[in-house]
Formats: sequence, C-alpha cells, structure tokens
Amino acid sequence: MTIQIKDLGIREYLTIYDRMRKFNDQRDSNTDDEIWLLEHPPVYTLGLAGKIENLLNTKNIPVIGTDRGGQVTYHGPGQLIAYLLVNIKQQPYSIKKFVSLIEKSIIDCLYEYEVNSERISGSPGVYVNGEKIAALGVRIKKGCTYHGLALNIDMDLKPFEGINPCGHEGLVCTQLLNHNKGVAFTEVKRKLSQHLIENLDKFSDVLPDVA
Repeated sequence: MTIQIKDLGIREYLTIYDRMRKFNDQRDSNTDDEIWLLEHPPVYTLGLAGKIENLLNTKNIPVIGTDRGGQVTYHGPGQLIAYLLVNIKQQPYSIKKFVSLIEKSIIDCLYEYEVNSERISGSPGVYVNGEKIAALGVRIKKGCTYHGLALNIDMDLKPFEGINPCGHEGLVCTQLLNHNKGVAFTEVKRKLSQHLIENLDKFSDVLPDVA
C-alpha cells in the first residue's frame, strides 16, 4: 500500500472537512492512504467532547462543530495541519499506538530544531515546558482514520486566549518560532512529513503529490 502526501495550501475548514468525510466514505481496501498538509484561515473547531463553556471570547472568528475527538482548538495561518487518512485495519498497530506515533513524529521533528518536547499523560498533544505546541484529534469510521494534528509554527497565538485550549483552563499555547527563530514553514512541513512516514512504518512507495 502506498501513501500519498498532498500539499493543499490554505483551505477553508468546512471545505476540507467535507472532503475528508467524502474520501473516507468512498474509500475501499485498495484505496491508498493519504496525508494532507495545509493551513486554515482563522477558525475554532469544537470536537465531539467539546463544551460551550470553553468558548470564552471568540469575537468574529467562526466556531465550527466537528466529529473529531477532543475539545475546542484554534486553527490559523502559520499553523501546520496534517490530516491523516489511514486504513488502520491494515496496519499492525492500534488506534492508541497510532496516536502515539503521531505524537512521536512531532517530537522527532521539533528535536531537529533543538526543541525538546514531550507528551503529558491524559492530555493528548505535544508540549514544550508545559505549553502546548501541537494538538491532536482523530476520528475512526469504517476502520479508517481522518482528522489529525495541528503544529504551531509561526502564527498569531492571541486567538488561543479566546478559549480554554483543549478544555484546559489557563493552558498556554506556544509555537516553534518562539523556541527557534530560524524556522521556515516549508522546511518544517517537509521534515514532519518524513517523520510521519517513518514512524507509521511507511518506508517505501511514497508518492508526493500537489493537489
């Protein structure tokens, strides 16, 4: 089975959300897995466990309910999104291991920029000195995953103050630029893709693609 990497640029959240669900509904056992790399215009997304009280002051930024796991988070330009459309039935790992491999990919990528990051038990995502730098939220349907990760690279972090990020009151969000001034978005995109492929045991038949 091959995996295709698709660089989609900047896309509206609802457009991609609908496209993910359609892809998942129409795929079969012969459909290649895909990783979609992109950015979203400013938007808050509320997961299945999301609580309205975690929306503090969203101002004019839209809030969209979604079917991923987790609470509320923010997406905006300068944040790298990677949506993972994987037939997990055909993989040698559980969904718990799948999430762990995604987190490890982010940690490995950040380490290349001399940033030490970690997991925090009970709080999915990746953290630097207790501040959240990457969020995770996935959905499984028909044995296949969609949604994925959001890594803060070089963005306006202020909108995170309008919510309790991931449902945690007082949680501070950070970004790669705050810890390494020499980052380039396109380079991080490439490095994170490589680590995702390696950690998900996809060592060959990788097909780069630009949609």
